[in-house]
Amino acid sequence: MTWRLVQEGQFDAASNMALDQAIQERVAEGADPVIRFYRWEPAAVSIGYFQSLEREVDIEACESANIDYVRRRTGGGAVYHDPTGELTYSVIAPEENYSAAIEASYREICERVLDGFDRLGIDADFAPINDIEYDGRKLSGNAQTRRNGVLLQHGTLLYDLDPEEMFTALSVDEEKLADKAVEAARNRVATVSSVSDASMEDLRSAMIEAFTAGRDYRIDDYRAAELDRAETLAEEKYRTDAWNRDR
Repeated sequence: MTWRLVQEGQFDAASNMALDQAIQERVAEGADPVIRFYRWEPAAVSIGYFQSLEREVDIEACESANIDYVRRRTGGGAVYHDPTGELTYSVIAPEENYSAAIEASYREICERVLDGFDRLGIDADFAPINDIEYDGRKLSGNAQTRRNGVLLQHGTLLYDLDPEEMFTALSVDEEKLADKAVEAARNRVATVSSVSDASMEDLRSAMIEAFTAGRDYRIDDYRAAELDRAETLAEEKYRTDAWNRDR
């Protein structure tokens, strides 16, 4: 099996989620599996499939600050995506390549993430069911869905974090925010820049090496059919209130 490696890209929130779906659909039709690395522009909040947008996101603040918001097809909680502070990966492959058990499949993919951090000298640990931690602090969050025989797992790789900016986008009680929420976020979250001297490019290179180690792969780009399908999905699904306000 030969993997396609898409090494970079920076898209708005709806386009990022639409590309994941467009590629997953193509893999379901028999196309090669894909590993892709990407970033977000502008900043965004993604919420889990089962969450309420109104409960999790300060919509007015996001619109004022030009921060996107989008519902993922994967579960989990609300995540703030910074254009310069986060690298995101997606693995999209037939389910048969991974364990049927959810936690085991998370662990299998997250072992690649751990390998990437190890290449940077960062001794991180898998924290079931789907997190990666450094010294008890979250360094990477991961989420998964399986559709039509194809597994999609994507995850955050935190390079830097501005808690004040994050809480601008999330729906947080002002009294709690004024109290200790920002400091608590700093204590709960680790970033690559805070625990190593690695640059964002170092992080990307290390993760590419880790995800491709021992695999047949070719460096590729997004296909025209994927981009066309993603554009349609972004407009007709991921930018709509019908999708984002569904809960």
